[in-house]
Amino acid sequence: MDRKLKMGMVGGGSGAFIGGIHRMGAQLDGQIELVCGVFSSNSEQSISFGKEIYLDEDRLYKTFDEMMACEARLPIEQRMDFVSIVTQNNLHFAPAMSALNHGFPVVIDKPLCFTMDEARELRSKVKATGLPFGLTYTYAYYPMLIQAKAMVKNLEIGKIRKVMVEYPQGWLSDKLESTGQKQASWRSDPQKAGISNCFGDIGTHCGHLAEYVSGLKITEVLAGLNAFVQGRTLDDDADVLFKMEQEAKGVISSSQVAQGDENNLKFRIYGEEGALEWSNTDHNTLLVKKQGKPIQIFRSGVDNAFLHEETRLNMRTPSGHPEGYIEAFANIYRYFSDDVKHFTIDPTTNRSCKYPNIDDGFKGMALVDAVVASSVDGNVWKKIEE
Repeated sequence: MDRKLKMGMVGGGSGAFIGGIHRMGAQLDGQIELVCGVFSSNSEQSISFGKEIYLDEDRLYKTFDEMMACEARLPIEQRMDFVSIVTQNNLHFAPAMSALNHGFPVVIDKPLCFTMDEARELRSKVKATGLPFGLTYTYAYYPMLIQAKAMVKNLEIGKIRKVMVEYPQGWLSDKLESTGQKQASWRSDPQKAGISNCFGDIGTHCGHLAEYVSGLKITEVLAGLNAFVQGRTLDDDADVLFKMEQEAKGVISSSQVAQGDENNLKFRIYGEEGALEWSNTDHNTLLVKKQGKPIQIFRSGVDNAFLHEETRLNMRTPSGHPEGYIEAFANIYRYFSDDVKHFTIDPTTNRSCKYPNIDDGFKGMALVDAVVASSVDGNVWKKIEE
């Protein structure tokens, strides 16, 4: 394919910070251009926003169904090649199904959807169509977590014993939803967020990282969810013990009421021969620890020949220069766009699928479901639906 891929977007208009992040990440490598969208459920606001970012007015639609139908009727060289869905949780399923029904690949912000029934239906649809389908479990695509995954796969720290992931934030320490703050309001509303706030929002990142780096599946969980802020319906804090394949164990601690913390994600993995540690506050660094030896400090940078090849392929800046959040989104979009190109040329070709896919999305939903069930039933072990 000798042209940029054309992207449509559902959601991500004024006041929705994640839409801008997706647009920057998608367009960073110059392989994707945004051509159409429905950016708000308010059609006037949606069209106004589309004009602000200089899209053709003829490609600004009032509903996602209208967009899918109209784009599907365009010649293949003009229509969008895929759609990015960046709405709140309860509005993921319908536009995703509409896109798949019209033959369009999908990138969707996590979590996959609103309920397990929706997750099952979406997974069945994706499997039936064979269309590329990606999720933005972003943190896994920081270069030094890609390095950690490669080192674990290469048995550089031996058989995995334990995985520890923590994600403390402090932004919901006060009841922001009562002030009308948009991001807090929908996340604290069960009709929009689903059965979990804290774990569904950030705990799922922890669960995905645990499986991504270790290469092992989480099989069971024992969880306790808390709503510390008085009057809050959904959880704002979560602690989870988990079991993995090959007798590995783990812990997830996520909180949105950790006073003073921003996005203080930390990941540690312990094997029989060593350990790896990474922190979002110093995301260009990976610590390598072995008993009785000095800690090794690995740093990202395109000129670091000692890093694994897959790590270097996902870095864009020289050593010592910051590289992180937007670039991690870009790594996912780059892998996804490669698959879309291959699918467009030949739907039967084998694809790389190096990005989080429908199975990862389903696992995230199943993990949330089991965590909530464990907490509600009195902190008991629950198996994860596969």
